[in-house]
Amino acid sequence: MDNPIFFDRDISWLSFNERVLHEAAKASVPLLERIRFLSIYSSNLDEFYRVRMPALTALQKIDSQSKGQPIHQQATTIIHLQQELYGHILNNDIIPGLQSQGYLFLYNKPIPEKLTSRLKDYFFTQVAGLLQIVRLWGETNFFPENNQLYMAVALQENDNNEEKLMLINIPCNVLPRFLKIAEPEGQYIIFLEDIISSHLPHLFPVAAIKEAYNIKITRYAELNLQDEYAGELAEKIEKHLAERDHGFASRLLYQPGIPLRHLYNIVTVFGLQKASVVQGGRHHNLKDLATLPITDSNICYPPWPALQNIAIPTTLFHRITEKDAIIHPPYESYDTILRFFNEASIDPAVTEIYTTLYRVASDSRIAQALISAAKNGKKVTVLVELKARFDEANNINWAKRRKANGVKIIYSDNAIKVHAKIAVVKRNHSTHPYLGLLATGNRNETTARFYTGHTLLTAHTAMLKEVEQLFAFLAKRRKPLVEDKIPFEHLLVAQFNLQDRFLQLIDMEIANAGKGLPASIIIKMNNLEEDVLIKKLYEASAAGVSIMLLIRGICRLVPGLAGQSENIRIKRIVDRYLEHGRIFIFNNNGAAETFMGSADWMNRNIYRRIEVCFPVYDAPIKKQLRDISNYQLADNAQAVWIDAHMDNKPVTNDQPPLRSQEAIYRYLQNK
Repeated sequence: MDNPIFFDRDISWLSFNERVLHEAAKASVPLLERIRFLSIYSSNLDEFYRVRMPALTALQKIDSQSKGQPIHQQATTIIHLQQELYGHILNNDIIPGLQSQGYLFLYNKPIPEKLTSRLKDYFFTQVAGLLQIVRLWGETNFFPENNQLYMAVALQENDNNEEKLMLINIPCNVLPRFLKIAEPEGQYIIFLEDIISSHLPHLFPVAAIKEAYNIKITRYAELNLQDEYAGELAEKIEKHLAERDHGFASRLLYQPGIPLRHLYNIVTVFGLQKASVVQGGRHHNLKDLATLPITDSNICYPPWPALQNIAIPTTLFHRITEKDAIIHPPYESYDTILRFFNEASIDPAVTEIYTTLYRVASDSRIAQALISAAKNGKKVTVLVELKARFDEANNINWAKRRKANGVKIIYSDNAIKVHAKIAVVKRNHSTHPYLGLLATGNRNETTARFYTGHTLLTAHTAMLKEVEQLFAFLAKRRKPLVEDKIPFEHLLVAQFNLQDRFLQLIDMEIANAGKGLPASIIIKMNNLEEDVLIKKLYEASAAGVSIMLLIRGICRLVPGLAGQSENIRIKRIVDRYLEHGRIFIFNNNGAAETFMGSADWMNRNIYRRIEVCFPVYDAPIKKQLRDISNYQLADNAQAVWIDAHMDNKPVTNDQPPLRSQEAIYRYLQNK
């Protein structure tokens, strides 16, 4: 296909965050959940400025001669419009809604004088000892931390009208961001920075306080640019970024009204000349809205207790040897996955345990079980991904603890990043020597309560032997070479056979369409970016293959274009759970081939990570996955279409309202 058209990946990501914001705007969503979506939007935007904006800024400088509006400017314009909508939702919907529930949220409002006495006690007993005051003139060794809140205070110390600027930290990392005080007329909720602001005369008793302004500095989070850009362009961007100090500032967010002379002072003192200087609101870090001290059940989603759908008469291991099983957290209980590792730690027949861990829960019971298994004399090998963005410290901490207790740790390194979600147990057992756990998402008890995923439990010997072979390769801690030919017949492993196998499966549908046979593809994943696979989907569309995509986030494929993608439709679902499962269904003339796995179709997943997708052979499980996919494809309540202009278009039809996550829960409840 000549000159195929693609969406820009960063603008597409902002489109997803806009969809999150639209959920916060829905009157049908319970009030506290709308607040949570505002928090998610803010957290996502912070990550965008940490991870994407530095590269876009560098790209703008490198590619200054290109025609059209630079992506950096497009992104800035989009973010500005989204922030206006954010403020409208918060001020016109959320705050009045809280007031109707008896909560007086003091957002951009003065603190009533009647609260002065209690706030003074709180300030001197809890806050004062945590404050650090820094002067902002001349030279300073102070280094503002990433996404921490600070207050710039303008002082006039003499009669000569000369102003000086001081900086105070807002200790949200130690104290709650919000304080709740009950009064007869309602419960006041007050920002920590407003409490500090009201007590500035105690910090500067001999100076006249002119004004105080809240600021925040967002710093660049190091990433592997080869994951995001190809070849020479990645090298140019990396060289540009290397000219700056580690952790350079990508954004200075400031409160409206700050005089330009003070803003210039802050930029100069902290060397922020290359940062995006962005006007925000009076209060920053609104991701903290998720921590509002409100727990009223009447303004939350109704509870969906996790289901326990696998009957286990004796042991889970015995149940797996009888038949494959599947778990769908958070709809179904994560306890089954914990039990897999717990049984492995004490089963006398178990001799070896191999697993990957990507994002480890801070109090991980899986990690504890692996330590116990090693103490019980089993050979335990864990591959720990040290480059899981923002979770590096926690992963290293757990790796050290496991290593100290006899667990063999394989650390990832710069040559290879492992994103696969696999585990295999080896046993002294004549008929079922292997038991495995293959998943679409991280083995993390905390995120499993909010992220949808699918975990296959199997005793399929041939497939699990391939998992063991993969671990043997990963122990070499190097990038796959041409001569590393592991004969994978079941697994699809990135950098070995994953891309080729998916291309073959699409070609199978193209061939069937050419013969006049039924030909269709259903794919659900988080992100779709990689050119080769997208072009193959375009080719399939042109050949008459019906393609339905469920893409949560980034999507570079443009649907509905004549001659390119007229047979492709894309849905995006945002609801109470974060959609995080990956399912691939190829019609195969009615004998569907079904796969799950860890791999999105992104450059980093296809070319620079070890990812594992795996076939589903059990007919009832394949039916479950198809049924779940059908509910999502039929969603006309929480789903939107992504159209050829990258807009989130509501699904409108004459069908009864169907919210797929609720339908899936009821379906699993009745299975």
